[in-house]
This record gives sequence, C-alpha cells and structure tokens, in this order.
Amino acid sequence: MSFVQDIMSRAKQEIKTIVLPEATDIRTLKATDIILKEDFCKIILVGNEQEIEKVASENNFDISKAEIVEPKKSENYEEYANAFYEFRKHKGMTIEKAKELMLDPVFFGMMMVKQGKADGLVSGAAHSTADTLRPALQILKTAPETKLVSTFVVMAVPNCEFGENGIFLFSDCGLNQNPNSEELSEIAISTAKSFKQIIGKEPKIAMLSYSTMGSAKAEEVDKVRIATEIAKEKAPDLLIDGEMQFDAAIVPSIAKSKAPESKVAGNANTLIFPDLQAGNIGYKLVERLAKAEAYGPICQGMAKPVNDLSRGCKAEDIVGVVAITCIQAKKN
Repeated sequence: MSFVQDIMSRAKQEIKTIVLPEATDIRTLKATDIILKEDFCKIILVGNEQEIEKVASENNFDISKAEIVEPKKSENYEEYANAFYEFRKHKGMTIEKAKELMLDPVFFGMMMVKQGKADGLVSGAAHSTADTLRPALQILKTAPETKLVSTFVVMAVPNCEFGENGIFLFSDCGLNQNPNSEELSEIAISTAKSFKQIIGKEPKIAMLSYSTMGSAKAEEVDKVRIATEIAKEKAPDLLIDGEMQFDAAIVPSIAKSKAPESKVAGNANTLIFPDLQAGNIGYKLVERLAKAEAYGPICQGMAKPVNDLSRGCKAEDIVGVVAITCIQAKKN
C-alpha cells in the first residue's frame, strides 16, 4: 500500500469536509473527481457555480457529489462579512472591506472552516503561499500554545531504504525565511509531532547543516547546534540530534564514521533545514531528481488545518494534501 493509499484509508475512518477555493483550476477539479471516487472525504468547492461546472464538463470530471458554494449568493455571506469585520476592526477593517474580501473564495472558505461548516482548507495551486496563509492567520489564528506556525513537506521516495521506508518529513520548506535558534527548535518539535500524527511512527529528527558534530565552525553552524540543544531541553523524550550533514543523517555507513555516538544519525526520518532557502531547494531537488512524491507544504500550528500547495503541483498532489488535511482534522 502506497503512502497516499494508507492516508486515504485512515481518512475514511472519520469522514471530514474540506474546502477547495481554487474551484475553476483544472487540477483542483480533477483532484475533486478522484477524491469523490475514492470517497474518503466530502468536498466543498467555492466559486461561481456556472464557471465551475463548465470547466468540469469540458474536461469530463464528475464533481456531482461536491457541494458548490458561491459567496455572493450564499445565505452565510452577510454573517461571514460581519464576523470578519468584528475579528479585524481593531486592525482598521471596515465593514465595506470585509464584504469585499468575503467575495474572495479563499477568505470565504476560511470563514467556512472558522464557523464549523468545514474541517479544513487546501489552496495554493493558483495562489502564492502568502495569499493562502494571510487569510488563515487573520481568520483562524494559531493553535493554543503555538509559538510559531511553520510548514513541512511529506516526501515519499520510491525504492528508498532510508528514512521510514522512504518516507521523510522536510521542514521548514514554505514559510520561515531565516529562523533563529529558538524558532528552529520550535520547528523541530512541531515537525516531530506532525510526523507522529501523519506517519504514525516515532520521529527521528536530524538538525541539518553543512557541518557534522562540530566539523566546521561558523555562525550559521552554531545556530543549528544551539537549536538542537534548546529542542532537547524543551522535549527531552524526543530522538533529536545535530548539527549534521544530510548524508550523515540518513546513511548508516556514513553516520558510523561522522557521528558514531548519535542515536539519530543514519536513521533520521524527520529533517529540519537551517533556513527556507535550503528547505525549499532540498525538497524540490528530491521531488524532481529522485521522482519522489512531495505533499505540501503542510502547515502546522494553525488552530484548524489549512494547507498550502506548490503552484507546480499536479492533481494527484492535491489529492494527497487533502487526505493529509483530513488526518490533521481528526480528533486525537
């Protein structure tokens, strides 16, 4: 059973409702067709009903079981606009601006999640990360006790003996540009929790650098080393180590020579990158050159599940991210 098949099977145990606001994008509608045939969740498409059905019909997609909601015609439009105004009036929001923003499918979809009409939202095939996460942060806010919202990507590498049978979580790949040591420690701890929730196995976390256990001396290396120390203090039960190079993190033979005392080196399945540039480049390299399946960036730390997509995603990627969103929305 593939990673996505396993996630879809788990999602069927507790059917959730997911909002897809990019409802005229061909990839979104193809994904909707697949999801409804697999029957692992309910789908709400937000947008102009005629346009959505026209694109679906032209491409022979069956979306008949999806609910289509057009903001302007929705009975909840005024309620959502007023609620959004109340959330944001201390930031200068006007009722006129709130009504205008509620015509945007992403903002309207976020309000559906906020008001309990849906369990999560997936966007980003046709929007930037900022255009997906800004409304999420304005409307849904962060989860209790969350110090930092971050992202991870699930990497499923074919024919790979490393990680968790070829499964890895890479973080942060989509949000925090240059986290300091404290922030990097929070990203590591959040990603460990996500690994356990999504993959269902024990996370083994490697804090990545171009140095392994002091082999190089530099400010950026110190940042990773200190982050590792902070994370160990905050979460002493976690299997976490660093700083270490990528090969030392996942290859047992290299780990024996570079980090022989580490319980993580050579066995890592959760990889924390030192900054956004490294994380984003890293996951796209693996996706394209190793022909890996990449699902995400998946958000962690939001009050309710909201997930971003790469604008280069395929319909099958959307299906995978929707399935992961369903797992995030399940009661613990």
